[in-house]
Amino acid sequence: MLRTQLIKPLLFSLLFSIPLQACAADDDEPKDHPLAGIPLRSIGPALTSGRVADFAFHPDAWQSHYVAMASGNLWKTENNGVTWTPVFENEGSYAIGVVELDPSDPNTVWVGTGENNSQRSVGFGDGVYRSLDGGKTWEKIDSAFISAPGPRYNTDGIDKKTF
Repeated sequence: MLRTQLIKPLLFSLLFSIPLQACAADDDEPKDHPLAGIPLRSIGPALTSGRVADFAFHPDAWQSHYVAMASGNLWKTENNGVTWTPVFENEGSYAIGVVELDPSDPNTVWVGTGENNSQRSVGFGDGVYRSLDGGKTWEKIDSAFISAPGPRYNTDGIDKKTF
C-alpha cells in the first residue's frame, strides 16, 4: 500500500514533466514562424480577473460587448475582444453578477452587483447600477429589491435585502 502511494505521485510528475521538457526544446524554432512577431499581452478578463458571470452583446454592433466578472469589474470591448476596458472600477462593489443592455437603447447598461455563483468565496454586492452612456458613468439605483435564493445568509434558504 505504501509503495503504491509513493509510485502514483512519481508517475504523475513524470507524465507532466516530459511534455514540458519537449516544449522547452521548441525554443530553437525558426524566427520566420507566422506568429513569431506577435508578443504575448494581457487581453483583459481572460487573465487575472477571475470567473465570468455574464455577457451582454450590443444588438446593432457585433464587435461591442460587455463581460461581467464575478471577482472583479465589468469589461467592455468595442473591437471584438482585441482590447478591453474596465468600466466599473469606482463603484461600491467589485463583484458583478449580471449585466444587461436595454433593448430599446443599448447605451443603457444595467449591472447587478454581487457574485451570483456561490462557491468557496463570494464577492458581496451593494445593489443595482445603471449607466446611460455605455459604461462611462454610473448611478446606483436605490430602492431596488434584490432577492437571492440559497442558504448563504439565512437558515430558511432565502436571503432578501432591499437596497
